Amino acid sequence: MPPADTDTDKAQRHRARMQRQKAVVDAAIARADKNKGLLLILTGNGKGKSSSAFGMAARALGHSMRVGVAQFIKGRSDTGEEAFFRQHHNIIWHVLGEGFTWDTQDLTRDRETAQRGWAVVQTMLRDPSIDLLILDELTYPLKFGWLDVNAILADLQNRPAMQHVVITGRAAPDVLCQAADTVTEMRDVKHAFQSGIQAQAGIDY
Repeated sequence: MPPADTDTDKAQRHRARMQRQKAVVDAAIARADKNKGLLLILTGNGKGKSSSAFGMAARALGHSMRVGVAQFIKGRSDTGEEAFFRQHHNIIWHVLGEGFTWDTQDLTRDRETAQRGWAVVQTMLRDPSIDLLILDELTYPLKFGWLDVNAILADLQNRPAMQHVVITGRAAPDVLCQAADTVTEMRDVKHAFQSGIQAQAGIDY
């Protein structure tokens, strides 16, 4: 029977593993020598897409960056994130939607609302003083055909070189994901709403 591992043996193996891991991480950092404004997509059926985007907004503000937010679909202005972030002088916040299409039930109105909203976004995409731009739930106007995805991509590609853009929403179009630098898909494992629990302040809005 081989001798049992001692604490010293375990510590040495751990140190060797961490040294190998550090070498891999250091090499990856050394290879990452490019600097550019990123296009990030947060999609999927799971909860947390907008929450993740607003976490990046808080991070950017912590670095004294200027942040723009454009919310498509959502028409309410009583969310906790808006109440919190509007107190900050370095953020621009636009609520551009009127609610989900099953609320408005008016295709022409929904399309016109989305197009007016994108005109606001175009102004921000031309503003180099905006370091981070969050386009919350933009995927829905694209999915429903209210906005042309190729025109949206052209505007995104012509933005200032160091401007970061985060797009949230389910069913992000493949062409948008292909153009993105980072794509994260949230997976819905379990959700309280499916058990009949109402949306909760501070958690869901």
